[in-house]
Amino acid sequence: MAEKILMPKLSPTMEEGQISNWVKKEGDTVEANETIAEVDTDKATMEMTSLTPGTLLKIIVPAGENAKLGQTIGILGEPGEDFSSLLAEAETASNGASKAATVEETKAEEPSQAAAAVSEPAAAATGSNGGPGGRILVSPIAARMATENGIDLKTISGSGPNGRIIKRDIEKALEAPQVTVSKSSFVFGKTADISGASAFREENTSPMRRTIAQRLGESTGPIPTFFLTVEIEMDGTLETRKKINESIAPDKISVNDIIIKAAAEALTRHPFVNASYSDDKIRFYEDADIGVAVAVEEGLITPVVRGANKKGFVQISTEVAELAEKARARKLQPEEYTGATFSISNLGMFGIKEFTAIINPPEAAILAVGRAEPVPVVRDGEVVVRNIMHVTMSCDHRVVDGATGAKFLQTFKQMLENPAMMLV
Repeated sequence: MAEKILMPKLSPTMEEGQISNWVKKEGDTVEANETIAEVDTDKATMEMTSLTPGTLLKIIVPAGENAKLGQTIGILGEPGEDFSSLLAEAETASNGASKAATVEETKAEEPSQAAAAVSEPAAAATGSNGGPGGRILVSPIAARMATENGIDLKTISGSGPNGRIIKRDIEKALEAPQVTVSKSSFVFGKTADISGASAFREENTSPMRRTIAQRLGESTGPIPTFFLTVEIEMDGTLETRKKINESIAPDKISVNDIIIKAAAEALTRHPFVNASYSDDKIRFYEDADIGVAVAVEEGLITPVVRGANKKGFVQISTEVAELAEKARARKLQPEEYTGATFSISNLGMFGIKEFTAIINPPEAAILAVGRAEPVPVVRDGEVVVRNIMHVTMSCDHRVVDGATGAKFLQTFKQMLENPAMMLV
C-alpha cells in the first residue's frame, strides 16, 4: 500500500529541512533503513532513511527545496500502484501552506519567490529561463554553485520546472569549454553605461542560517550582556607550543588548542562562568564542554570538545581537527554540536585584533579571541617587545557578575602567561 514519505526531525533544533540530494530516483527500489535522500538541517547534512521497503513512486519536493517537519516530500509503494489520492492530499496541504505564506508576505509588503531569483533587468536578457515577473528562477544549490564558480546565471537556460535553473544545469555549464579572457582586454579607467538599480539574486534561507538568526536574536534581546576585555602576554604560550611541537613532530598543536585547555581549567575554578540560567534555577556543570566556533559555507557552527578540562593539548588538538573537518563537510551528528557549557570564537587567524562575540544560549559566557602580535610594553622600567593578545568575554549578567567574570579572566590570563599553572 502506498504511503507518504514525511520530512523527519533529524536534529534537536530542526524545524525545516532542505533536500540537498535525492539518493534514490523515481522508480528505484528502496530497502528498509536504506538512505533515500540527504537533507540539510540547521546544523549539518543528514542522511534520511526509509522506514519501510518499497519503490520510490514520486518525488514531491525536489533537491534544493525546503520542507517543514511532517511535510510530504515523496511517495513510497509498489510499482504501478495508484497513489493519486496521496498526491492530492500532499498538493492540498502544500497549497494551504502557500496561501498562508502569501497572506503573511502581503502583510509585510515583502513578497518573495519560492526559488531564488534575479531582478527583471537581468532576466530580460535570458529568454527561456525567466520566471514570474521576468525573474530568473534558480534553486539555492544551483545559485551557490554558480557563485562559487563565477558563472553568470544570465547565460544559463534552466531545465527545471518553468525554466528553473537547477544543479545539473550548472554542472553542464562547468563541463563546457571555458572562454579565456586576456588581460589586454581590460582597459584602465574604462566606462560603462549603467541605468536602473542593480540586479539581484535571492536564495532560500538555509536551515542553518535561519537557526543562527533565531538563536542570536534570542541572545541579544532578553539576555543582559556585558563585556570584559583583557590583554594577555602570549610569549609563554608560544614557547610552550614550540617545545611541544618539537617533541611530537610531525604532529602539531595550535595556540587555540592551548587556549581551549586554559579556558577549561579556568572554568573548573569559577563555576558561575561554567553555568546556565533558567527562571528558577542555575545549572552548574561539572566538566567544561567547550564549543569551538568553526566557520562553514553557510554560517557558523560550534562543535563541542567534551570534558576539555580532563584532556591534554594533543588530544584536544586531534579532536578539534576532526570536528572541524566534519563540520565543514556537514557531517556532524547532533551530539557533537549541542550541549556546550562555554564557547570560544577565535578570529586571530584572520588578522582581527579585538571583537565581541554573541552568547550562545543557554551558556553564560563566550570568549572572543583576537590575534597575538608583538608590541612594545614597559616592564621593570624598560621598553621590551611582548606578544600581546586581546580577549573579550561576553557575560550573561543573570549568572556572571562583573567581579566573577574578572576573576575568571584573571585565572585564564595567568594560565596562558604561565602554562605550567594548567598542571597545578
